[in-house]
Amino acid sequence: MRPISLVAAATLALTAAAQADDLKIALIYGKTGPLEAYAKQTEAGLRLGFEYATKGTMTVDGRNIVIITKDDQSKPDLSKAALAEAYQDDGADIAIGSTSSAAALADLPVAEENKKILIVEPAVADQITGEKWNRYIFRTGRNSSQDAISNAVAIGKPGVTVATLGQDYAFGRDGVAAFKAALAKTGATLAAEEYVPTTTTDFTAAGQRLFDALKDKPGKKIIWVIWAGGGDPLTKLQDMDPKRYGIEISTGGNILPALAAYKRLPGMEGATYYYYEIPKNPVNDWLVAEHKKRFNAPPDFFTAGGFAAAMATVAAVAKANSTDTEKLIAAMEGLEFDTPKGKMLFRKEDHQALQSMYHFRVKVDPDLAWAVNEPIREIKIEDMDVPIRNKR
Repeated sequence: MRPISLVAAATLALTAAAQADDLKIALIYGKTGPLEAYAKQTEAGLRLGFEYATKGTMTVDGRNIVIITKDDQSKPDLSKAALAEAYQDDGADIAIGSTSSAAALADLPVAEENKKILIVEPAVADQITGEKWNRYIFRTGRNSSQDAISNAVAIGKPGVTVATLGQDYAFGRDGVAAFKAALAKTGATLAAEEYVPTTTTDFTAAGQRLFDALKDKPGKKIIWVIWAGGGDPLTKLQDMDPKRYGIEISTGGNILPALAAYKRLPGMEGATYYYYEIPKNPVNDWLVAEHKKRFNAPPDFFTAGGFAAAMATVAAVAKANSTDTEKLIAAMEGLEFDTPKGKMLFRKEDHQALQSMYHFRVKVDPDLAWAVNEPIREIKIEDMDVPIRNKR
């Protein structure tokens, strides 16, 4: 009996060693809750991204990639606990997440306490790579400033007056603050700001205040909306007939289901993070073709984001030839990596991924359920003065 026990023990030891050598990636995301659609896209993109980046082997630096998923329901306390569990109990080498900005902000100190890398995707609040940042945080997702600056560049010019509608939390307020600063540089004027709860479905009062702020202004008048999740403020504002005052609606890009509401706004201009037909490069060509083949639908906003996070992870581990945190930080600062949007670059000062955005115009295709984001121009990294806010 003894030899069998020795063989069994040896087998267990080899299995444990193999598991220890796995490259464990934790995805912390709001798989249930208000941002469920975003989370599911992120996961699909992450898995496709690892497949593409590793040429189908799902290995990097000789290690098998194992993805550990944890649903934080977009709740800060649950997110903190999930991330701590991933680092401490599951042995995650690197974590990616979370979907909600509030959850991601709660996660930042957990990464610092555990001295482990957290790649933030797709949460956008500026504070993540700003005042709340620490050196273990990298972000492949765009930040509020990149969203806002690209939209200001797209719609702002002398003689234009803008009023804003945003959600009353970090995403909305950071976004409007960045938009306001960027808009001032275009020569346009900001007339009013309105903030409403994330659960708002009746926009009558806020909309009327915005109309009152703009209706007597000369020249072009625009309400710029920054919104995530449900509520559909675009449709509700359009139902209030802003055209009677010569007021136009503008907003940034969004996921395909949300773009259905844009069909009522043909000709509307804004700036977007991603629309599957815009980027022209081999990575995006593969993503679009594979996603259509597997899901019978084109990839969406956060699919591209999850894909970018996977490619950044593989590039970082390959460059560092290690998952040692200090070696990873050294490898990732200034790292350029391919994504479906083309090249991204982790800025050394705050670890924010600098990336292109896209000025678009809404075009209606009756054969599609969503509005087409027709490209006007690529807003390149050098076209956006994205501020460093972390006081490093």
